[in-house]
Amino acid sequence: MLDLQKYSCLGAALRDALERFGSETCLIEADRDREKTRLTYSDFKEISMPLARALEDAEFDAGDRAAILMTNQSKWLLSAYAVFYSGGVLVPLDYKLTADEQLQLLEHSKAKVLVVEYYLWRAITRSPEFQNIKTKLVLVTEAPLGAELAGGFRWEDFKRKGTPDFMMRQRDDVACIVYSSGTGGRPKGCVLTHENYLEQCRALTAWYPFWPGVRYLSILPTNHAIDFMVGFIGPFICGACVVHLRTLRPEFVRDAFVRYRITYVALVPMIVKNLERGVRAKFDELPSWKRAILNRMIGLNKMLTRNKARPKLSRMLLPQVHRGFGGELLALITGGAFMEPATMQFFYDLGVPVVNGYGLTEAGTALTLNDLKPFRADTVGKPLPGVELRVLSPNEEGIGEIAARSKTVMSHYLDDPELTLETIVDGWLLTGDLGRFDSSGHLQLFGRKKNMIVTEGGKNIYPEDIEAVFDGLPVKEFCVFAANYVWPQKELGREMLVMALRLEQNQRFDSKLLEEMGARNRRLADFKRVGGYVIWEKDFPRTASMKIKRQALAEELRKTVERTGVVKL
Repeated sequence: MLDLQKYSCLGAALRDALERFGSETCLIEADRDREKTRLTYSDFKEISMPLARALEDAEFDAGDRAAILMTNQSKWLLSAYAVFYSGGVLVPLDYKLTADEQLQLLEHSKAKVLVVEYYLWRAITRSPEFQNIKTKLVLVTEAPLGAELAGGFRWEDFKRKGTPDFMMRQRDDVACIVYSSGTGGRPKGCVLTHENYLEQCRALTAWYPFWPGVRYLSILPTNHAIDFMVGFIGPFICGACVVHLRTLRPEFVRDAFVRYRITYVALVPMIVKNLERGVRAKFDELPSWKRAILNRMIGLNKMLTRNKARPKLSRMLLPQVHRGFGGELLALITGGAFMEPATMQFFYDLGVPVVNGYGLTEAGTALTLNDLKPFRADTVGKPLPGVELRVLSPNEEGIGEIAARSKTVMSHYLDDPELTLETIVDGWLLTGDLGRFDSSGHLQLFGRKKNMIVTEGGKNIYPEDIEAVFDGLPVKEFCVFAANYVWPQKELGREMLVMALRLEQNQRFDSKLLEEMGARNRRLADFKRVGGYVIWEKDFPRTASMKIKRQALAEELRKTVERTGVVKL
């Protein structure tokens, strides 16, 4: 791999990687059972240059911002490289958001350019808010010839020859603006520098290196912090190959493992859990005598790999299991939400380690990772090289808020100095997560101090954003909380949102109000819905500027909710 200490920006590192690994395959794109695209690093360079030339012609200057709004495909990475080559700042947007939410983030990020998939662009142009869009150049991928693009241009039409000027950037220049949340409420754009990403890549590849011949299966969206790093920057810096699927149907994902002999894949805990169910179902179909033999071999593998993963040995002992994963899988990578230890142990006993980690968008990608020395299913691993972690104000059990200091920690929140000062104090990132270190230096998580939940699918949900959907609810006031913030359970997962309602004087909670709450709740995606409510008898505590004192209200709720309970919505 490249020596990233010698580079000042991602664009320069990626440019050199395209030269060094020219003949190696870097990208494979498949749709169901049909392969659509296969590119070498040289092909990738050749295809990306016309787009970089188009940006140059459009007076896209160093430091200008370009948003990408696409599903996983080769054009996502090609566009990202063209932006970095041109000295631009990348703004990865979540294609699963609504058109109005995407327009809000385009406005907040002040993106000069948008690269967008055709079906997503059509949805945006139909939004009532579309008339206010300020983006100067829109490049639409996969648009049919002659399609009405509402001022946009077909990505594929840019074929101008000639090499554009490369724009060098410095380590402290902004590389990306990544939104950890904020749709519908207060946008939280994490401003990440080139140094943040270069140092994150160095830390991750020190423990889990890629090399030419490694194939990484990209299932998480590339805009996701994990996949952006381990499904783009990491593999490319090391000359590895990324496999994109245009479908997530389980049968085609299983086929991809075998067909492309996948080495690594990053999955959210929910998908890992579903994978476990599928494997267990296969085991249950076996005749009793075959199941008995399988159990003996699993037991033997468990005994021989207790202190160290031994991939080759595990493949010899459990060949059919490993053939189902392609025969070369080294690890499943997961993070972003709670991962049940029993699920991790299940896969490790089969010789397929689940590498669990902990991180947040504000810290680039990961702060800790399990180094498998030895495997531990009950922790989120040890701090990565270059990462310092502290436990603030620990209680008698050693549990306190986790604070992090590292070259991977973001510069600031975009246009939000107040929130930045609350989050980064004396150079330490206050994560809002509760944890402690055990005697071997592994980090254990015990819930959240901050009013936020992370779903099983790895989505961040800030209750303040959900409140926008309930704006105008016919009550005196209301406030949405993460239940674990009000009455901490010291555990992650199975969390829900709860609404505290303060009714008007003489107002009764009736079926009409309940129906109104239900209707608004149904406007939200399933994973964002409020799960219950509490009727509060006093006015909410407020600041001099009339903002709700959330922490003070949560403390008051905590004293009474255990007695009154929560009514499910």
